[in-house]
Amino acid sequence: MKDNGISKKLIFGDVYAGCGGLSLGLLQAGFEGRFAVEKDASAFETYKKNLLSVESDLQFNWPSWLPQSPLSTSSLISEYKNGLDSLAGEIDVLAGGPPCQGYSFAGRRNPEDPRNALFRDYLELVKILKPRVVLVENVRGFTADFTIKNGVLNYASELRESLEKSYRVYEELLDLSSFGIPQARRRYFLLAVESGLTMKNPFEELKTQLPSFLRDLGLSSPVSSKSAISDLELGNKGSREFSENPRFREIVPSVPKTSYQKLMNTGCSEIGDLRLANHSENIIKRFKYIIAQSHADGRLNTTISTEMRERLGLKKMALRVLDPDRPAPTITSMPDDLLHYSEPRTLTVRENARLQGFPDWFSFEGKYTTGGHRRRIEVPRFTQVANAVPPLVARAFGEMIIRLFRDVRQE
Repeated sequence: MKDNGISKKLIFGDVYAGCGGLSLGLLQAGFEGRFAVEKDASAFETYKKNLLSVESDLQFNWPSWLPQSPLSTSSLISEYKNGLDSLAGEIDVLAGGPPCQGYSFAGRRNPEDPRNALFRDYLELVKILKPRVVLVENVRGFTADFTIKNGVLNYASELRESLEKSYRVYEELLDLSSFGIPQARRRYFLLAVESGLTMKNPFEELKTQLPSFLRDLGLSSPVSSKSAISDLELGNKGSREFSENPRFREIVPSVPKTSYQKLMNTGCSEIGDLRLANHSENIIKRFKYIIAQSHADGRLNTTISTEMRERLGLKKMALRVLDPDRPAPTITSMPDDLLHYSEPRTLTVRENARLQGFPDWFSFEGKYTTGGHRRRIEVPRFTQVANAVPPLVARAFGEMIIRLFRDVRQE
């Protein structure tokens, strides 16, 4: 950020931007967006609709040489090299979360998964753009070793060692429920900071600032799943025919009740993404039994027991029932992984978005779900939500980084 005695907004670029959770948080913190890179068409459409539209109050100054369309990092580097060179030194923060599926303990953890190497494009962009701060988010599995023919491969170590040539690098595993997110989501974060910016550990600064961050938002941590979504229970106002497709029904939302619900509903005139799954009577009966038994067994927020799976003839391993009094477990891209705490159904896209900290005005584009071989190539709404960086977490990071820059200017 070039000051010249005039206070200007810090500028960020977002790589592997997904539907925009990280960008939204940085914009809410007071940053100005310059560009974002996301190759999936549905995720980028969600990003564009919410953050790049002319109606948006959030500030973006998109370069004229870069189309506002889906784009891979490799295409950005190969096709727009001159444009990227023109941004060198202008980007204060380069943020991003390289695709996590290949690193996740929930997946196959194949060291030859081509997605695992995509963070090297991110490093190439760091080399070109020379940002003052680099922010990376990923799953915990990013830090774990992969066994290969010639020994061990650790992607986090490779990332850190590359960045340490030019930056002071800090890493931390964080439980995101401490940021007011109603979800016990543990994630890896890396901050690489230009040596002249600060000598403080930014993660320690972040933790110091969290109480006032939450207080300013009217929140206290932890936020339970019920206090996040109780205004969306069918027991309040029931359901109605889904306007986009009469084969489905959608929840009729009630008035926000809790501080968290009111925060999420700020600026929203109509809540969308409340379409309900079409459960058969047999499935509803089964869900009622699973919910009641999980409460009785004290197995909320954790997978149902082996005995229950065998009794019901279920092959699915990851089915859980929400605990209404605690943050939700980490949400996934599979909508049938998680059942409501009291109603015999899976959650809607909006309820998952609430558990991720997306405001109600933020809407999602594309298919609701997908399956089979298409799961590897499509990013429907449930997946967009699950893959995102929770906006409140990104906002807390953004406010902390702004303070670091401000402290330097005042020294």
